[in-house]
Amino acid sequence: MKALSGVALIALSLTLAACGKSEEGATPKGEAIAAVAPPAGATWSETVAETADGYYLMGNPAAKLKLVEFGSYTCSHCKDFSAEASEEIKKLVDTGKMSFEFRTYVRDPIDISTALLARCGGKDIFYPLSEQFFANQNAMFEKAQALGDQPYQALMSAPPAERFGKLAGALGLVDFAKQRGIAEDQAKQCLADTASAEKLAKGVEAANSQYQITGTPSFLINGVLVDNVANWATLQPKLKEAGI
Repeated sequence: MKALSGVALIALSLTLAACGKSEEGATPKGEAIAAVAPPAGATWSETVAETADGYYLMGNPAAKLKLVEFGSYTCSHCKDFSAEASEEIKKLVDTGKMSFEFRTYVRDPIDISTALLARCGGKDIFYPLSEQFFANQNAMFEKAQALGDQPYQALMSAPPAERFGKLAGALGLVDFAKQRGIAEDQAKQCLADTASAEKLAKGVEAANSQYQITGTPSFLINGVLVDNVANWATLQPKLKEAGI
């Protein structure tokens, strides 16, 4: 798998990693974790904070079990995981035993466009908006296929600050975000933010360097990459082994 700089990733049209299998890693094991009450008037799954690396952590920041997903908005396995696991993860997060952090692993320009829009409304709507973008994946792919190669390449030839906005507009992603509370001007501003696009790319480079990510979704439990896990059925037993 090839790691690319942010500038190179802006022009990328092929995937960086497989959508599916992750590589080996031990599963952390631990004693049963006690539940922790949320702040008054709140639930842990509605408690979201930005991390030092610019990702969004859902739940108790001091949770003894920390689950991280590396996921891609253009990965069908990630879409399936979102559909089958999002509510289950929230239930576990609400116990205060576990926190959850989705780290966007961008693989292509459509992925970057979606990631920029998902982050555009900030931490409070990032997770519900991400779930809706995953649910929209098939419709987005249909628009991408209907677009054709030449129009796509023309969009990718636009200046960097215009590229993702044009692509997102052609795929209906701007309208999709508008229907979910992101103003059009705000969406366009987020899509023109090349610094954020490059930061997403650097996050991929960092993940590759530290964890050797080879597929999405991939998962960390307390900082350890777990093996042979790409869906909720295989992840849930690992969480139980870790004490949840």
